[in-house]
Amino acid sequence: MSAAEGPLVVGVDSSTQSTKALVVDAATGRVVAGGQASHTVTSGAGRESDPRQWWDALREALHQCGEPAHEAAAVAVGGQQHGLVTLDGRGEPVRPALLWNDVRSAPQAGRLTEELGGAKVWAERTGSVPTASFTVSKWAWLAEHEPEAVRATKAVRLPHDYLTERLTGEGTTDRGDASGTGWWSSGTEAYDEEILAHVSLDPALLPRVARPGEIAGTVRDGHDLPFSKGTLVAPGTGDNAAAALGLGVPPGVAVMSLGTSGTVYAVSRRRPADPTGTVAGFADARGDWLPLACTLNCTLAVDRVATLLGLDREAVEPGTAVTLLPFLDGERTPNLPNASGLLHGLRHDTTAGQLLQAAYDGAVHSLLGALDLVLDEDADPSAPLLLIGGGARGTAWQHTVRRLSGRPVQVPEARELVALGAAAQAAGLLTGEDPAAVARRWDTAAGPVLDAVERDEETLARIAGVLSDAAPLLERPTRTD
Repeated sequence: MSAAEGPLVVGVDSSTQSTKALVVDAATGRVVAGGQASHTVTSGAGRESDPRQWWDALREALHQCGEPAHEAAAVAVGGQQHGLVTLDGRGEPVRPALLWNDVRSAPQAGRLTEELGGAKVWAERTGSVPTASFTVSKWAWLAEHEPEAVRATKAVRLPHDYLTERLTGEGTTDRGDASGTGWWSSGTEAYDEEILAHVSLDPALLPRVARPGEIAGTVRDGHDLPFSKGTLVAPGTGDNAAAALGLGVPPGVAVMSLGTSGTVYAVSRRRPADPTGTVAGFADARGDWLPLACTLNCTLAVDRVATLLGLDREAVEPGTAVTLLPFLDGERTPNLPNASGLLHGLRHDTTAGQLLQAAYDGAVHSLLGALDLVLDEDADPSAPLLLIGGGARGTAWQHTVRRLSGRPVQVPEARELVALGAAAQAAGLLTGEDPAAVARRWDTAAGPVLDAVERDEETLARIAGVLSDAAPLLERPTRTD
């Protein structure tokens, strides 16, 4: 392997199920080394993880990187959004973290929305309307159901904050991840004291919001980490903001990410405020905005359907009039936290492959339904849709997105875009560049463009009709015991 042309940096992606680390040449974007380690998530009504597993996984991933990690001059962490991490006075978790896809706080989200003026007020104030995914809803749930845990809490962090603090010893976050809490105001770009008071959360428990391009700290001594003393640590950010950095996308370019969750987003110069709550008005990690819509059920749900049918995930068959709404974990877009999966239109001649294709259709329909709301009016609706995430290279996913969107699709060749975005943020500390400009210099969005096909209006209309007609069933709480 040839020597690096520039300084080395480390980008971390701490996702729902694993943590990945990449050592990247800051001059060229070449990945010099990488590592990955898994962690566990509970099943059932709640979705929880022990934050200490994330730290152990980060250490393992870094050690897999070997000597290049020791040579790195800077590091940044991208992490799953929204998770509620509660720490005691020693910095140890009070309880497992409540993750983004834990929907138990749906009642609290609804109450908070009404108690503080309604959806329009929340959208104008924070950029978003609370759902069960948001951290503020999870804190309200914890206060109601586990008040002893709240009393024991001396610090509140997001997942990426937790790892950054373990690296530096300093409690910091960034505007991108803070904007997904529900207690950070997009209008003032500061914590909202009225919201915090309403949920009885002392702002002294929250991390400082570091500015884009600011150094969050340096790697502290006393850890079994392959970093040199004085390695710089960037503020990091949430996973979607990190992926946007990793692509270096300019404003108006639509991105669809197919992972455990599905997301559609685009960088915008305008501060978003959608009173319907479909679009979350997140900040990005640079100083712009990242209007985003997220579904809870994407690749994991479709893979589960494939497993139930005994099929490979690519074994789809066309020609079906069956509709499958794969809301296996409740749903966020549309906002149906109590929903379960729903199957309609089953016939004697329906095949297993057609059922699997219907699961793909149902997952993609949810994402496309929010895409028009995400994009500014000056965005080009015929421009290629950037397709990223674990499902992006799947033929069935690619074909379904093209057929239901009617748009060309570009699949970047670069993998691990969250980690690459974190690496670009770390590189920006060393070079003084905008991290998105770093990623464009690395040409991370380059990849084949798949031509547009005729939009399947019939399938889109059928799914929309079933979704509307089944609303009373989907809104009804489902027993999980």
